[in-house]
Amino acid sequence: MNPRGKTALITGASSGIGAATAQELGKKGARVILVARREEQLRRIAASIGNAASVYPVDLSDEKAVTALGERVTSEIGTPDIIVNNAGAGIWKFVEETTPQEAVQLMAVPYFAAFYVTHAFLPGMLRRNSGHIVNVSSVGSRFVWPGATAYLAARWAVRGFTEALRSDLAKTRIRVTLYESGVVRSEYWEHNPGSRERVPKMGNLVPALTSEAAARAIVRGIEREQKLVVVPFMMKLTYWQHAVFPGVVQSLMTRTGYRKRTSEPLGR
Repeated sequence: MNPRGKTALITGASSGIGAATAQELGKKGARVILVARREEQLRRIAASIGNAASVYPVDLSDEKAVTALGERVTSEIGTPDIIVNNAGAGIWKFVEETTPQEAVQLMAVPYFAAFYVTHAFLPGMLRRNSGHIVNVSSVGSRFVWPGATAYLAARWAVRGFTEALRSDLAKTRIRVTLYESGVVRSEYWEHNPGSRERVPKMGNLVPALTSEAAARAIVRGIEREQKLVVVPFMMKLTYWQHAVFPGVVQSLMTRTGYRKRTSEPLGR
């Protein structure tokens, strides 16, 4: 899909990949709808895009708030042509470090947020029989590593949702893309202290991406109607290796992963 002249809604658009994707789509000539909780940050990003940007602050973990968002956007602007479900959060922890409430929160955003947003706008897309939905996840939906259990489970949920949604929409003109990458340099790590050091040593062999590079890959995926976007190339190579030798790659992820020191307290 050519973004020019289209309306694109991006969640988690106040920083990182979401902000960069909104800016990239704006450069491509799309009208962008920025969605996240932090209104001041959204307005700052919108100002960098110009008059083609609209701001809708909302807590995406709140089902009723997202339903109201859908009604308001549809009434004021119309059903988006493109949805980028990018909102995601969550510190990396072992199971015994994670409270049940934290596990629920980790599933709420990204998985339930992506479901709520898609549910709010999909009927309009189906009536129009066109659109493109991008779900932003992580390589953690393919293979796993120690010390990020609930985070990884949520990313597997996003992947499962994406694959099932694509199957649902197979006979329509609505396309579905799954974006996955390794480490992206963004505010995420600042908001989740202690997580960056839990990236497996094997994963550190793959160059980290900037948010802008991730955004360009997402927009290319929309333009080319790709089912799966994986960047950078070295991560794509790891996927190929995993497809051929899944046990070997998973074993390396586990063996080179983070291990707690025996004296390390729970809830670190």
